[in-house]
Formats: sequence, structure tokens, C-alpha cells
Amino acid sequence: MKKILIIGLLIGTITASFSQKKVLDHKDFETWNAIKNQKISADGNTIIYLVEKGEKDSHLKIKNNKGQLIYEHERAERPLFTNNSKFALFTVKPWKDSIKELKRRKVKKDKLPKDSLAIYSFEHKMLSKIGNVKSFKTPEKWDGFVAYLLEDIKTVKKEKDTTKNDTIKNETKNKKNKKSKKVGKDNGYHLVLRDLTTKKQDTFKFVTDYIFAEEGKRLAFTTTGVDSTVNAGIYVLNLENKQLSAVFEANNKTKYYQLNFSDSGKNLGFVADLDTTKVQVRPNELFHWTEGKPKAQKLLDPASAPKGYRVSSDGNIYFSKDETKLYFGLAKPPIVKDTTLLDEEIVNVEVWTYDEPRLYTVQELQVKNDAKRSYVTAIHLANNKLVQLGSENYPSTEIGNEGNAEFALLSNPEAYLLESQWTGNSARDYAIVNTNTGNITEILDKISGRVRLSPSAKYAYGYNTVDSTWFTVNLVSKKLTNLTKGKVFYDELNDSPVNPRSYGAAGWTENDASILLYDRFDVWEFNPENGSSKNLTNGRLSKTSYRYIELDREERFLDKKEKWLFYTFNETTKNSGYFEFNPKNNKGKQLISDAYRFSQPTKAKDSKNVIFTKQSFEVFPDIIYSDLNFKKQTKISNVNPQQSEYNWGTAELVNWTSLDGDALTGMLIKPENFDPSKKYPMIVNFYEKSSDGLFSHKAPSPGRSTISYSFYTSRGYLIFNPDINYKIGYPGESAYSCVIPGITSLIEKGFVDKDNIGVQGHSWGGYQIAYLVTKTDIFKAAESGAPVANMISAYGGIRWWTGLSRQFQYEHTQSRIGGTPWEYPARYVENSPIFNIDKINTPLLIMHNDADGHVPWYQGIEFFVSLRRLGKPSWFLNYNKEPHWPLKMQNRKDFNIRMQQFFDYYLKGAPMPLWMKRGVPAIEKGINQGYELVPDSE
Repeated sequence: MKKILIIGLLIGTITASFSQKKVLDHKDFETWNAIKNQKISADGNTIIYLVEKGEKDSHLKIKNNKGQLIYEHERAERPLFTNNSKFALFTVKPWKDSIKELKRRKVKKDKLPKDSLAIYSFEHKMLSKIGNVKSFKTPEKWDGFVAYLLEDIKTVKKEKDTTKNDTIKNETKNKKNKKSKKVGKDNGYHLVLRDLTTKKQDTFKFVTDYIFAEEGKRLAFTTTGVDSTVNAGIYVLNLENKQLSAVFEANNKTKYYQLNFSDSGKNLGFVADLDTTKVQVRPNELFHWTEGKPKAQKLLDPASAPKGYRVSSDGNIYFSKDETKLYFGLAKPPIVKDTTLLDEEIVNVEVWTYDEPRLYTVQELQVKNDAKRSYVTAIHLANNKLVQLGSENYPSTEIGNEGNAEFALLSNPEAYLLESQWTGNSARDYAIVNTNTGNITEILDKISGRVRLSPSAKYAYGYNTVDSTWFTVNLVSKKLTNLTKGKVFYDELNDSPVNPRSYGAAGWTENDASILLYDRFDVWEFNPENGSSKNLTNGRLSKTSYRYIELDREERFLDKKEKWLFYTFNETTKNSGYFEFNPKNNKGKQLISDAYRFSQPTKAKDSKNVIFTKQSFEVFPDIIYSDLNFKKQTKISNVNPQQSEYNWGTAELVNWTSLDGDALTGMLIKPENFDPSKKYPMIVNFYEKSSDGLFSHKAPSPGRSTISYSFYTSRGYLIFNPDINYKIGYPGESAYSCVIPGITSLIEKGFVDKDNIGVQGHSWGGYQIAYLVTKTDIFKAAESGAPVANMISAYGGIRWWTGLSRQFQYEHTQSRIGGTPWEYPARYVENSPIFNIDKINTPLLIMHNDADGHVPWYQGIEFFVSLRRLGKPSWFLNYNKEPHWPLKMQNRKDFNIRMQQFFDYYLKGAPMPLWMKRGVPAIEKGINQGYELVPDSE
């Protein structure tokens, strides 16, 4: 009897704890935190991260590897550690609320509060803050300094100008201008170089650009020289001997472009435009300075450039790793406008041509890119020999082996751009060019798939989607080797009318000895010369995939002398983890595997320590600290402790069989206080296949296109997300075949209220919902976002964000029709909801925005006005000037409120909101939202 009493009390306590938990509401979205910009110091002892709460100011936290707080600061962004782990730097932003209030008072932009630079010293446990900072930079691979630009002249006046101090030996001829100039975009800003250890500073006035060398201790900057102690030009500061050198001097109107060092800092390249007139064809000149030379030398100008080309101000300048070559861009002359014409004299007509490679809408969006197009060219610094690599015939160039390689890879998609309008394939022809002679050799024709160079540039390699084969090309012998011919290294589950994609590659081993490729589950090592291979993992039997984790972002190849870390994922259980592999003996061990979704670890540069996250529906992805064994784990962050106060939810896998006999999997999300003896309203939400995301955390937030899972489960809803298997030509029917039996299988379990089931989805999901409600009345309410109602009219539409025709989408990719409307007219009609819209009995909420660049918004209008014509209960939301989904927070919040009120009305019997009762008249737009609930009596 005592045992029964104790059990009864325990059950009562648990029930009470659930009943006492809060239910999520829209205001709670603003209390939830997200983690951004997490980093670990090079020595592995310190972690820095930002905590963001909705649209509020970011909050920075610095902790030690035990999770203890070292320092925190409000309004922080862009945190970073110095390479020696002695300092943390970050930007301090003005209070967002203050900026809003000042904007409300019509304060001009240049009068608004500016950013500050914060420098925290771990040794002294002290923060230094510099106000009015426009930007800052630190050396990438060495330490000791920070350089920053100041926006406000008043800040500079308070500081001592130390340019003449003994800290820097100034070899320039100083001058003084009689007229004082203001800092700004035209004249430049004041650059301050600060020694982080001594806090000593040097100020260089009216600087327009600045850069640290990656490895050598050098700083370069450009200055207009106005109201300054130095002449206009380019200066290099050697921070080893404090020598400041004027490497280039010119008038203060000179424009500089692409300023860049070699890694050592002993070479500097830049483009200069010395012409002060407003000619349209800019007479750009290319310059190079090398340490030990007093001034930069001109390498190229309009007179010496190859015929028909000019030095580009937009092409990147960089040096080969061995610093024997300078790479830059050559461009064709610009199209010159007649500037004497008045607006009323200019003809405004678009001429579209049937056989031009790019559709006019694509060209229009790429006008700026076309105007900036340049072709990679090399100059050998030993003799100033110019070798043009890219050209109009081969506009794309990949430089190999960090610029040291004998060959570069060229490509051109031009011949296949027209057909890509309907195929969706980005095919290219490939060639190699000798960087010493400029000789070009064609190696591959019409390869659909990206071709790249191996790290040491001994091979070109890639995956051809046409024959689903990985291949290599030896750049010396030109030998083509098909590595995976006849083998399954392509997507085994491909259900679109397009050639299957590959599973990708892990990378190459040292000296291009081998390449590691993925099949569905395993990692295979291939000899690039003869195609021989071996399986390094054994995941297929257990349905576990292995994928290489790159721990060093500068890694160029997989080092066989070190152990490798693989990410593992089990297709059946959805568990993930980390696996250690020893390439010396081709053996490995599972380090950790669990019912979580693990992140890619971030490794400390100089230690074996890492930070990573693990998440599930119930567990937020807080930062965890460990080493590469993952045995001892320390939780660093705990940003959402309030979650325990709310009725949350649980996620599980469910299985059923489609009408076509396919075994299917999906996710069922239940409220935390789920009682199997009760019946719950359910919302079905899906896209294609989502069950691999079983252990993804769903923090409450005003989503831009989908329901917030935790929000709805907290409020007593079930959520069902089914996977879809598609039959080519019949996407709508496929969705019906998979979704409906999934729903009925859950109804049979007894806890789903079959009379209160809703469905929600966006874009492709929105289309499928629009189709489903023409075929079934199982749904009491549906929200369909950005749906395609008419595949025939949509086929000829434009994706306005890219300018691409939508034809490829129907013939070959997501829409899966498999051909044109004139080849398969019946398929287009059968799959278009508009032709069966009279059969819809489900009330619909449609959201489609007038700036949608993915799905033409007239599709949503077609859908809505037809429903309206038939008197079907329906509502249409258009967030003005918003794209495929509402991005502005106020609009996202509005969408989530309306969607919740819509579903609560139909699935829970809540009162109807005013906006559903009478709409929101245009005269009230933006004033009255109509959220008020209307009693049934009204």
C-alpha cells in the first residue's frame, strides 16, 4: 500500500510540475538567446562568444576553459583573439534603442554615434576602449599590433600626432598644407597603429586604405596627404626596424586599387589612377615595389598593355607563394557612353535575342560584374615578363599550388549557357595554360560539374554528372583516368529528372599522392594515376556515413602522419558522433556517438583542444570544451536556462508505408506533457525529406516561412513532418501518396484529433499543400506560402533574384515534371492545383510577397483570386517589398501572430481575429493590424 501511495504521489508531482510550466507566447521569442561568433584562443585556454537576444544588442562573454567568466561586455560584435592569445579585440556598437530614437528625431547619419574598438588584455585584466572607429585590422599570422581608422577628427585632435616620434624613422619629405581638410570618404581617415603591449601609438593622417602583410611584419597604407606631415602616396612601415618608406608619391587625387602584399611583406602590388580628369576610360597603371628598392616600379600602363586590354582596377592582385610572380587582372576597354545626351534623348529599350547565351534578365543583373570583368595575368618578377592566362576565350582561371604551379586551369561556359536555361547544368570546356609561356592546351569538353586543381597542381579533377564519374587529368601527360566508372559514387536516392550529384570529396593527401572520395557511406582512397582504390571505413553495413572534418582551415592536404577526425551519421537512428582514423594502419575507433546532432569542432591553433556543440529538440546547442578524445567535456555556455520553465516538446521517428509501398520515415513532435490517452490537434509541416534533422534544436523564434515547432508543441499541438519519395512526372501525387497514409497511421494510434488537423509549408512545401487540398478534405485548415498554383504559367516565369528562367526547374530539378509543357501537357495540368481548385474545401491562408525573387508572386494571386471567385474561405498576406519570405522582424512577428490565430481558430476553436472577420482595409494598412479576437456572438 505504501508503494502504491509513493508511486501515486510521484505521478502527482510530475503531473503538477508539467501543469505549472509556462506556455510559450510570441513575447517569449524576444527572451530567447542565440550564440554567434564563438572562437577558441590559439593556446586553447579561452573561449569568446556573442549572445544575441532577438534584435537586441549582442552581449560578449569571455570564459576560461573551465567555463568561468573572465569578462563580458554589452553591444559587442566581431570578436577575435590575437595569435598569441594575449588579447581579445571587438567592436562596441552604439545602443540600438538609442540609434532608433535618434533616427526618430531625424538626426543625420553622420551625426549618429559611431563604433568603438575594445581591447582586452588577459595579462592585466584590463579593457582599453577607443571611440569613433570606422574599421580595424590585426595581422593574420603575427602579433603585437592593431591598426584602426578613426571617423571623427575630434578624436584625433585629442591624441598626440606621433608620426615624428622616434618610434618611426620617417624618410619622407614632409609638407604642410595651408588649408585644413576634413576626414571623410574623399580625403581619407586617420589611421592609428597601436602597439598592443606598450600601448604606444602612431597616427597617419588622411588614409584611404591599409593592409598588414600576412607573415612579414609590414604595414602599407595609402594617403591623400592633405593637411598632413607626409606627402600623398603609398607608404610601407617595416615594424621590425621601425622604418617608414614612401614607396610611391603622387597627387592627392590619385586613386589606388588592389593594394596587396606578398606573404613576406617584401613585395607590394597596386593599381594607380593618376589622372584627375573625368574620362570614362581610366588610364590605370600597375606598380610593384620590392623591399630594398626606394620606389615602386611601373610594370604596365595603357601604352604597354596587350592590345585591346587595359589594367583592371577590379582584378585582384596577389603573389605566388614563392614570390616570383605577381598576378593581376587585364580588362577589355569599357563601353563609352555619350554623356552629352539628355534623359529624354536616350532610347530605353531591352532587346532580347533568342540565341544569345544569357537570357537578358540574367545579363541585366550581371551588368556590374560584366563591367568589372578581368582576366588573370601573370608577371614574372625576375624579368617582368607578362603572360596572359585568362581571356575572352577562357574567362575563368584557377591558379595552382598557391601560385607556384607551372600550369593554371582555364574554363569557359559560354557554349552551354543557352541550354542551361532549361537543363540547369553548368557545363564548361576546360584547358590548361603554361604560366611561363602562355601556351594553352584543351583537356576537357562539356563537363557538367566543377573541375579543380589538386593542391600541388599535378592533376585537374572533378565529377562529371553526365556519366556520374569522378576523374583526374594528369597535367603533364594529359592522361584522363576515370576513377569511379561503373561504381556508385553518386546520389543513390536521387528522385529528380536530372543526373545524380556526387557525395563529394574529402581532399588530397600530400604531394597529390591520392584523393579521398565519398560514396553514400564510406571514405575511399584512390590512386589518381591508375584509379586503384581501397575503402578506409566500413559504414555501409550499419548505414553509417563517414565524413572528414577539417580542423585546420589552412590545411592544403590530409596529412598521413597525423590522425584524422571523421564525422559519423547513422541513417537509421539519426545519431551522430566523431570517429578517429589512423591513416598509418587504416584503423580507427568511435570516439563518441549519441542521440544528438554534433557540430563541426573548432580546434585551437596551437593545442589539441576544441569547442563544439551538441543539440537535440530538447537540448540547446551550448558551447562545449574538450580535447580530441572528447572524453572530458566542459559546458562553457548556458544561454537559455529559462527553457526549463516552459512546456517544451520531444521528437521521435515514426514509420509507415506509402500508397506506392515504400517504407517511409518522418518526425513526430509531441508536447512535453503529452498524454497518450488524450487527443491533440496536429499540424503537418513538410518540404521534401527532413527526418535526418531529428536532433536539430528548434528554439522559439518568429520564423520567416514555417511554424515554430517548440512554440506550437508548447501550446498543445502535435507536429508531423513526413519524408517524401517522388515519382518523376508526378510530384503532387507523390506528396499525396506519402503524406496522407502517414497521417492516417498516426490517427490509428489514438492520440490525434482527426477532426482538427492542419497543414503548413512554404515554397515547394506551399505548392504541395495547394495540391493536397484539391485531393483531400483531411485538413481542417492550411497555410500555403509562396505556392505555385499553375505550372503552365510558372514554367515561363523568371526567378527575379537571379534572372534565370524557371524552365529548368520543371524539366530537370525540384518540380520534377521531366519535360516541357508541349511534351507532357497532361502532367502540367494534373500537377497544377488551379485546374482542380473548385474541389478545395479547406480554408486557406496564403502568404506571397510582391518582391519574391524565387516564385513569381502572381502565382499566389492566381491561387487567391480563384478561391475568392469560388467563395472559398481564404486570406492572402503580401508583405510589401519583401522577398520569398518576410525578412524584416516586424513582418516576421506579424506573420507568426496571424498564422497562430488562423490555426487556433480552426483547430482549437479559439475566437476569430478581426483581420479574418473583415480583413484590414487599405486605408488602415500599417495602422490597425486586426489582431483583436471577435466573440462568436459578433
